[in-house]
Amino acid sequence: MPPELDLATIVSDGFMENSYVAHLKGRTDCLVIDPGLEPEKIIGYLDEQGLAPAAILNTHGHMDHIAGNGAIKRRWPSCRLIVGRLDAEKLTSARANLSAAFGFPVTSPPPDATVHDGDVYSAAGFDLHVLHVPGHCSGHVVYLWKSGQPFVAFVGDVIFAGSIGRTDFPDGDFETLAAGIRAKLYTLPDSTILYCGHGPATTVGEEKRNNPFVRSD
Repeated sequence: MPPELDLATIVSDGFMENSYVAHLKGRTDCLVIDPGLEPEKIIGYLDEQGLAPAAILNTHGHMDHIAGNGAIKRRWPSCRLIVGRLDAEKLTSARANLSAAFGFPVTSPPPDATVHDGDVYSAAGFDLHVLHVPGHCSGHVVYLWKSGQPFVAFVGDVIFAGSIGRTDFPDGDFETLAAGIRAKLYTLPDSTILYCGHGPATTVGEEKRNNPFVRSD
């Protein structure tokens, strides 16, 4: 029997960013993906469920996806903070993570480890395949879990239901993003569930057929 995933989506106000808490049935350790601007919501959920994070996974270093890193690390100091290698500097730089431009500088503790394309990161019973998909920003990664059925991918701001991430940031590029989506995501099974950084979840098949920005061809 494949392991059974228990997943909670916790939305931060302001940017309506999705943070995710993932754990396997029968375990009390978990993953926190992209803790946003309201980490108290995440901490409250973890306490209610009796869960402790083994790792914080940042898909990328923009401020709405990293703002909760510090609060969770303070509560659980042994929790490891993971980000794509090329986005590591964004965690500690309010200029690089774009929060300075919005008028409220946000920084995060530095990462405990970085990952890049082809890595497999293991924590809390998960073996997550790392896909580097730049274009929204230079170091954006996707975390793909292939042990369950269907596959599950935490895609951050690479792709949304019917849309894609912005490419007008300093290290963004539309052609790079579109090529990465086609090469790294659209080659996955159509049933793969895409958990996005904003908005509802979708599937690879749905986006291949209907995404107006990046078609499968």
